[in-house]
Amino acid sequence: MTELTWDGKYKDGKKTAPIRIALPFQTIETVNESAADRERRLGSFLNQRQETEDVDWRNRLIWGDKKYVLPSLLAEFAGKVNLIYIDPPFNVGSDFSFTATIADNPETEEDETATFVKQPSIIEQKAYRDTWGKGLDSYLQWFYETVVLLRELLAEDGSIYVHLDWHVGHYAKAVLDEVFGYENFRNEIVWKRSAIATNVKTQYRNSHDVLLFYSKSNQNNFNVQYGEYSESSKSHYNKKDEKGYYRTVPLMASGRTNGVSGQPWRGVDVANRGKNGMHWLKSPDELERLDNEKLIYWNKEKIPELKYYLEEAKGVYVSDLWDDIVVINSMAIESVSYATQKPEALLQRIIKASSNEGDLIFDCFCGSGTTAATAEKLNRRWITCDLGRFAIHTSRKRFLGIPNVRPFIMQNLGKYERQQWIQAEFDNPQGRLQQEKAYKDFICDLYHAKSLDNGYAYIHGVKAGRMIHVGGVEAPITSEDIKKAILEFWQMVGKEKAVATNGIDFLGWDFAFDINETAAQVAESNKVNVKFKKIPREVLEKKAVEQGDIKFYELASLDIKAKTQKERLAVTLEKFIIPPDDVPEDVRESITHWSQWVDYWAVDWDYKDDTFHNQWQSYRTKQNPKIELTANNHYEKNGCYTVLVKVIDILGNDTTKVLRIEIKNGE
Repeated sequence: MTELTWDGKYKDGKKTAPIRIALPFQTIETVNESAADRERRLGSFLNQRQETEDVDWRNRLIWGDKKYVLPSLLAEFAGKVNLIYIDPPFNVGSDFSFTATIADNPETEEDETATFVKQPSIIEQKAYRDTWGKGLDSYLQWFYETVVLLRELLAEDGSIYVHLDWHVGHYAKAVLDEVFGYENFRNEIVWKRSAIATNVKTQYRNSHDVLLFYSKSNQNNFNVQYGEYSESSKSHYNKKDEKGYYRTVPLMASGRTNGVSGQPWRGVDVANRGKNGMHWLKSPDELERLDNEKLIYWNKEKIPELKYYLEEAKGVYVSDLWDDIVVINSMAIESVSYATQKPEALLQRIIKASSNEGDLIFDCFCGSGTTAATAEKLNRRWITCDLGRFAIHTSRKRFLGIPNVRPFIMQNLGKYERQQWIQAEFDNPQGRLQQEKAYKDFICDLYHAKSLDNGYAYIHGVKAGRMIHVGGVEAPITSEDIKKAILEFWQMVGKEKAVATNGIDFLGWDFAFDINETAAQVAESNKVNVKFKKIPREVLEKKAVEQGDIKFYELASLDIKAKTQKERLAVTLEKFIIPPDDVPEDVRESITHWSQWVDYWAVDWDYKDDTFHNQWQSYRTKQNPKIELTANNHYEKNGCYTVLVKVIDILGNDTTKVLRIEIKNGE
């Protein structure tokens, strides 16, 4: 067999295999789940019962790097995915940047709407370097490893469509032939999308993409698709009766037969018609039925022909040239202003052709969420993932805009990815404590702080006179951690020369929901200034660390007013402040009202310390850029409730706040 090779495909005579580290998924949000289903699922979890696929299935939106997501899906979904569509990056100039919109100031008359380009995060830049860092060689290795895992996810009757263009399509086909087998290649579909402005003086304009269609076996599911008739085709339906326009087709075919199909009917002797005789295409009984139902047209020669109505015609068979689906433009209703967004009509054709209702559809290049959104509307199950925070946020809003969208969950690899990282980076045969110490020293170093080696449990370093606490990888920083760190701080005063100010910086991967309020109270009563800074996910990437690209950003501040009246609760956003670290100066100057930072917010009216259940939400869209600042809920029962509010800013970052309220119905 002919084989395409590239630098990095082989190592020590063997093909370089994809990473196969399988990590558990962490569910961070459940959307649109009823209270009854929530209680039932929580009960199933507490009783450790296996959830049934039919009853408890939840579609999945996963935020994470596919090199970890794909192997983590294999344990549950190997051989179970019916259709995969991927639209991988195929242009060396593409990246993860996105255009963010600053909404209008609601308190002024003039239009203060603005936009700016958010540059990709270090983690996204790293993914881009992994793909294109060594040019075509690294791209082909990345693509090869990806499709190897995708093939394992496919069911035996499953199919995959790979969407590419002229940049790498010809190389990708050779890789797909190797992984899926040349015999399982089905089509190279040409989608005529637009006339891209290339230099027409030296070449033809580039105006199409290609979709490479493969199956896992020769038993693939395929449903023939039909396209619209052209006006010239419709013109053949030139006869009309009370049922509508129709054309006629013969009821006879060449060749004499001896059975009933060769017998005369209604005075027409088919055996003696034509050069060598003819026969009926329908039985005499069927001909009688058709004539009684007025579905036979008798021509001038008194020969019967079958009526074929335009309204009943399925259309023309769809070929491998698709020129009837237009590209998304900025004014399209379905546009979500995402640069690489594909039209739903494209995915609708693919999903209808290669899957059935209830089948599982997968897309590991989620982007704007077109595949999953179309699968949802066509009553298919779906899983989709992306590394880009903005892609995940855009997709969530898009799914919520689908009428009667089924419940779905949002997941990541969270603490499990960090646990894997700490084991790999800080493997210490001397024990867990030494490993933990090496990890905290590493974080202090990235924060440009000096580690402290005096045996303190909650104070791990010092920077510019401020003490440093480093949170663990497995759990969020809590109020209890803050209290103990403050207590330890005061024990250090007078003993440690490093203590120069009454300040502590808390560096954490995650923070307890009520951290700002409780910490402020504790810190104020103990005369300590505290700051909370997020350890960025970029810490997990060696390249970012080596380049010194690590930045720790302070948590946003959220003020909320809660008002109860009998069984009703009203929650109002009062103020939202983002620290300026990650925001360009010109963007900060464009914001004149705090609400312009808010792109989306949601409420869990009865948080049970399990997963955030998105029960109410308001968000901005292109069609409706305004956002509600008050949410209302009616409670059926008296009692004390924990209410969790999540706000997502225009950069895709989320901030949460917890409220504890008491409902006294009728009092």
